[in-house]
Amino acid sequence: MPTEEVKKEELVPIFIMGKRYEVPSSLTIQKAFEYAGYQLIRGCGCRGGICGACGTVYRFPGSYKIEVGLACQTVVQPNMYLTQIPFFPATKGVYDMEKIKPTIETLVKAYPELLRCLQCNTCTKSCPMDIEVMDYMAAAMRGDVARLAELSFDCVMCGLCTARCPAEICQYNIAILGRRLYGKYIAPQADHLAAMVKAVEKGKYEQMLRGLMDTDEEALKDLYNKREIEPEQADEDWTPKDKTHL
Repeated sequence: MPTEEVKKEELVPIFIMGKRYEVPSSLTIQKAFEYAGYQLIRGCGCRGGICGACGTVYRFPGSYKIEVGLACQTVVQPNMYLTQIPFFPATKGVYDMEKIKPTIETLVKAYPELLRCLQCNTCTKSCPMDIEVMDYMAAAMRGDVARLAELSFDCVMCGLCTARCPAEICQYNIAILGRRLYGKYIAPQADHLAAMVKAVEKGKYEQMLRGLMDTDEEALKDLYNKREIEPEQADEDWTPKDKTHL
């Protein structure tokens, strides 16, 4: 119920699963759900527009258009009709990273619908992370895996692009395949990482991990509180070059 501090004129009507509620106009969809009395157990995610877990579908009276947005970012508007879904179902290709190569043939075999892309830019307009989705799809259609991986790097896998795509393409799954191909076959390999992987495979840390698993909770808390922490370095001591590599 509205609190006394919230004036009547500041409330707007919204509809959640068909039921009318009045909520403060400054709230996001996610906070409006909670204001209306709903307890969000799943699909809350990070609440900061980063994880992509709270994809939401909504419409307005008299409009044919289905709108989509992240519930933690999108501010309520009068007469929104809201529906929460647990996730955006989409086609997911099956592939073995050890048996594929970073080529257009790999992309098309896993996702043949890639070649249906109309370059209409609806996906880019839907992206809450302001990613140039249409551009990375164009790179995928050219077989430019490195460019596909670069442009899609900030994707949070929310599915909003797929929800709006008229060609019914799952852009974000194509993008993650591109990033996996880039990481395995194209990106320069770090020598220290390869050495660490070998050490792990040889069981160098097995005894240490086993010891932690057998330690009681209070001892673990004590270890955490006494852990070695690197001293903070003042920003003014960092060069601009250092900052660009954070």
